[in-house]
Amino acid sequence: MDSLFSIKNKTILVTGGSRGIGYMIASCYAKAGARVYIVSRDQKRCAVVERELSAFGFCRAISGDLSKLSEIERVIAEIEVLEPKLDILVNNAGATWGASLEEFPEKGWDKVASLNVKTPFFLIQKFLPMLKASASSDDPSRIINIGSVDGIRVPIWDNYSYAASKAGLHHLSKTLVRPLAEHNININTIAPGPFSTDMMAPMKEGGWSDTVTSAVPLNRFGEAEDIIGTAIFLASPASSYITGATIPVDGGMSGST
Repeated sequence: MDSLFSIKNKTILVTGGSRGIGYMIASCYAKAGARVYIVSRDQKRCAVVERELSAFGFCRAISGDLSKLSEIERVIAEIEVLEPKLDILVNNAGATWGASLEEFPEKGWDKVASLNVKTPFFLIQKFLPMLKASASSDDPSRIINIGSVDGIRVPIWDNYSYAASKAGLHHLSKTLVRPLAEHNININTIAPGPFSTDMMAPMKEGGWSDTVTSAVPLNRFGEAEDIIGTAIFLASPASSYITGATIPVDGGMSGST
């Protein structure tokens, strides 16, 4: 059973890994014995997280703005110097924007749609040689995209570009199943519900916690323990025959009306 869920010595990149769900996932991977790289725009936060996670295992943080193709290519070039292959790519970096229908700005659409859909696609494209170098039929390489329950059900907030982009990411994952399977690469999506992260902090501070949790059948925010089990499963041999799946980790939101 230990080997079935083992990711020891796997080389993993988690984008947006310095905060929130990305940090939760990166932390559990480092503690499980993987070689973890994280990418974040915040250089100071990168240094803090690298120091924190290095206390548990291997962690290297790279600062970069993944909304720019040139930065994606720079980050990949930096990792290629350090690693011959990549076993698991976790596309977690994302953005959100809230505004009413009448006031929603173009920049709120372009920023969110670009980072949430375009960036994962080009990360997959550019990392393909490293993922192929690791892949085999017995032990596929993995891509784990972090979507959202808002890409499955109608959201409770006016986050139009976020919801549309996450639905787009879910579908993008499915369109990539066959071309990636040819190279022994699995691709799956985790669709989290509301979690106790920086993204949710304004809702809590604004007194909206009860409004959020009332939409969750389990009536609470997700915590680190709720996401890391699925993240370990999708990265481990236990999920070798699973690709193209979207797995809600949302306290029942997507299964209720």
